[in-house]
Amino acid sequence: MRYSPEQGPDPMQYVVRVPAPPLDRFIDDIYCLTGVPRHRRMNVPPMPSAHLFVNLGGPVRLWDSDPSVPPAVFTDGWFMGVWTRRFLFDYPTPVRLVGVHFKPWGISAFTDMPANELRDRWVPVDAVWQRSVDRIRNQVGDLASPAEALRVMEEELRSRLAEAPSRGLDLVQHTGGRLETSHGVVPVGALADAAGVSGTHLAAQFKSHVGITPKLVARIYRFARLIVSVDALRPVDWSQLAHTAGYFDQAHFSREFKDFTGHTPTQYLALRRRFPAERGFPPDSGPMPAD
Repeated sequence: MRYSPEQGPDPMQYVVRVPAPPLDRFIDDIYCLTGVPRHRRMNVPPMPSAHLFVNLGGPVRLWDSDPSVPPAVFTDGWFMGVWTRRFLFDYPTPVRLVGVHFKPWGISAFTDMPANELRDRWVPVDAVWQRSVDRIRNQVGDLASPAEALRVMEEELRSRLAEAPSRGLDLVQHTGGRLETSHGVVPVGALADAAGVSGTHLAAQFKSHVGITPKLVARIYRFARLIVSVDALRPVDWSQLAHTAGYFDQAHFSREFKDFTGHTPTQYLALRRRFPAERGFPPDSGPMPAD
């Protein structure tokens, strides 16, 4: 970390790339995050993605919003499946990590671990890719350039991609892609009909490859569309935003918003205005300071 009393610590830097085909069928982006955070603890709502983190900095502590689940500390790296509730984490100071945002079904193409074993969980990298995290960290850790670190991670992912998709993954990828492009508003029954399968079969395949049902994937895509559309610099018409995102029941919208963020819409907007995002960071409007 470069630091001087005149300049202060390095600000957070977020460098991102979309991987080349065929990885882009399963991965939204690969990114490198470095610098000193303005806020140590972050509150993260459910988002339509699974994750891989390779940590090159100090220990990272994570908390589940379910108080019955004990916190975890990771020094090396961890996988996370799709989360259906919020979680919290503490940044180390400084931050140095390389991350992967998988599409909800994406991890299934790179691991043999059932998706339901990753749902709402953080799992050490070596529990998924045996005896790999030290090698990856050594390769990435020796590189000064974020672009080079991303290249190394992309090569690792390319080497891990299954040669042939597992049974049902093509179906999940196709229908999940429809949910992605529609932001979760396409009825799941219509997806099943268009694919020529029953709703029960489609749900079973989603549970196998995503860990959750297509209806819950649709809910998370819908919520993500709403949360990233909030412009905290202007007056917010929550009713209009909710309707545009596909919420037609105001009471249901309010309950889901509180469940997913831990705040009412009014409280969330106040936090966004109290803690405006740094330019270019955070990469989306979902995570919020919790300190």
